[in-house]
Amino acid sequence: MKTVSSPLLVLKSVSKSWREFQIKDVNLEVRRGEYFVVMGPTGAGKTLLLQLIAGIHYPDSGKIILDDVDVTYLPPERRSIGYVPQNYALFPHMLVKDNIGYGLKIRGYSKNKVEEEVQEISVKLGINHLLERMVSTLSGGEQQRVALARALIIKPKILLLDEPLSALDPETREEIREYIKEIRKILKFTAIHVTHDFVEAVDLGDRMAVMFNGEILQVGEPIEIINNPRNELIASFTGAKNLFKGKVIARRGELAEIDLGGVRIYAATRKLGEVMVAIRPENIVILLEKARISARNILEGIIEEISEKPPYISLKVDAGLPFTVYLTRNALEDLNLTVGKRVYLAFKASAISVF
Repeated sequence: MKTVSSPLLVLKSVSKSWREFQIKDVNLEVRRGEYFVVMGPTGAGKTLLLQLIAGIHYPDSGKIILDDVDVTYLPPERRSIGYVPQNYALFPHMLVKDNIGYGLKIRGYSKNKVEEEVQEISVKLGINHLLERMVSTLSGGEQQRVALARALIIKPKILLLDEPLSALDPETREEIREYIKEIRKILKFTAIHVTHDFVEAVDLGDRMAVMFNGEILQVGEPIEIINNPRNELIASFTGAKNLFKGKVIARRGELAEIDLGGVRIYAATRKLGEVMVAIRPENIVILLEKARISARNILEGIIEEISEKPPYISLKVDAGLPFTVYLTRNALEDLNLTVGKRVYLAFKASAISVF
């Protein structure tokens, strides 16, 4: 779901040091109606960034603008922000309905109005059958749904989600991803979702930011960041397993010949001199014969290892350099691939990222 609307949230040169974490001069815009993902490893400062936006902490410098209002030093309750922390922070001694309605209750809504709003949001989110349950009896997936309802019932201008799927098993995680996409269609909320999970970021995000050591290194649509990572760090974190140092030794227009220390490849780039190249494992095709195909690069190699990397099968192939290749189990069986077998690796010049 793409949007071209004006920014709802703007961070201007926001910095903060807190314990072992830092946010360093972050500039960011989140558009109205957008599902924006901040992706980075543990310790990158993602949670601290959300807490600054929520008002749990105040920045050392910079500004936070929400819907054209400077909220930098406003307390959380005056920001119109919904926040789902990593542990959900539900009240275990309360019924589900009381958890969901808590935000309205402390805002002074009447009992009847709270009950009405709780019923409405729980029907929309498909959890009205849970209302009389104690939180302590809920599964992880049910707790996640209740936490979302509690955050959304106040009709926030923006919803903040801190690693919302990290505590769930893989099957439930996929189920909740689909659930979030469905309730977005119904409630049309704006969200910032932080995660270290690449699949999660790509599946949910309209746009995403990659964060390392408190800094935003790249912002763009997920497919743009996958295909054009700005540096080696981003390429590695987003799944480009084949990273090699090289040197451009010749160039013809957009096509460059790159020497990777004896292995030569062709890439679509205008860069010169020393470079890094990244090739995603899923962009490499395995051939049994050196056939005439459209791929500019064909390298001969020997399969050294075959292992399960769900949902793929991962191959380690020595083609003068160690390459990782992903393929399906059906492809593995159809090609009758085994350790020690000689194969050819084919990949397009346009499938190579150069930086």
